[in-house]
Amino acid sequence: MAFSAANDFYGKAKPFLAVILLQFGYAGLSIISKFALNQGMSQHVLVVYRHAVATIVITPFAILFDRKVRPKMTISIFLKILMMGLLEPTIDQNLYYTGMKYTTATFAATMCNILPAFAFIMAWILRLEKVNLKRVHSQAKLLGTIVTVGGAMIMTLVKGAKLNLPWTEGYNDIQGSSSAPTMQDTIKGASLIGVGCICWSAFIILQAITLKTYPAELSLTAFICLMGTIEGTIFAVIMERGNPSAWSIHFDTKLLACVYSGVICSGVAYYVQGVIMKSKGPVFVTAFNPLCMIIVTILGSFVLSEIVYFGRVLGALVIVIGLYLVLWGKSKDQSPSTSNNDDKVEVTTSEMDTMNERIGASDQDFVAIDLNKVRPTNESI
Repeated sequence: MAFSAANDFYGKAKPFLAVILLQFGYAGLSIISKFALNQGMSQHVLVVYRHAVATIVITPFAILFDRKVRPKMTISIFLKILMMGLLEPTIDQNLYYTGMKYTTATFAATMCNILPAFAFIMAWILRLEKVNLKRVHSQAKLLGTIVTVGGAMIMTLVKGAKLNLPWTEGYNDIQGSSSAPTMQDTIKGASLIGVGCICWSAFIILQAITLKTYPAELSLTAFICLMGTIEGTIFAVIMERGNPSAWSIHFDTKLLACVYSGVICSGVAYYVQGVIMKSKGPVFVTAFNPLCMIIVTILGSFVLSEIVYFGRVLGALVIVIGLYLVLWGKSKDQSPSTSNNDDKVEVTTSEMDTMNERIGASDQDFVAIDLNKVRPTNESI
């Protein structure tokens, strides 16, 4: 009994543990990639190498484990994969890394907290998310979306005073000019990361839709990374034309950034979020971003000597409040696993006769009916 209860608890906790671990992975990405960019690495080349590594690592697993469940590739699925490779691996990540160059790792991670709001809006438009304006929880989701965007604006436009953390006092004045971006750089960075988050949200929604007709998570991940490599290479060649040295790489932080981001944040992350989407939906996958922000803020001030400002913290708090308004409203929705129970029941004539014989003539007899003979269907009885 206790073993069964433990298994049940573990089954319910798995999606939460998975997305929390993903946020730790994304936090490490922010720190390592920012360090590599500070060392002069091209963000466009980083995107290419990242997905090349992810493709090499994930493809053998996809071939081995998906050989019996991989659906037939169709033109429709291929076009969706092509679009996914363009949205997140190419457009979003190029914008994200460029925005990070203009700002800081902490700022970039915090700006990504607007991702759940965009994902919610897109899911609502595509009817993947239920919204009834007469219900309080739906109003909370809408209000939370507005508050989240407002928090991003506060974080972008309001700088405020420095927060003199105990571990940053020794280098604030010395490195302030290099670690603190100007207002113009902040606006540029915020705009790039914001547009990138829109593309990232669209990618997540499209991935959720594609998994309904192509439910092979590993194979889908491998195809996305492959398309991201091809499309990212085309873009990087254009952006880095006349600069062949941008493609050189050695056994240093640049190589670490490529391997880490490719394995953890593309290969593993695409696969895990695809698995979670099947049971929890796309909005749930994006809902734990504030954890990444907290981790990056602490590590960024330690490792990268990044200065923390009051305006950034205020905007981040507003984003968190808005986000959890969305999450509270989301928690009141009917879960995807139970939403299909609205289907009606179809009973054939022969099955009805069988049940009538079992029930007998007496209306007061209590008879257990074999529920396996009752099949759900979308049609009326």
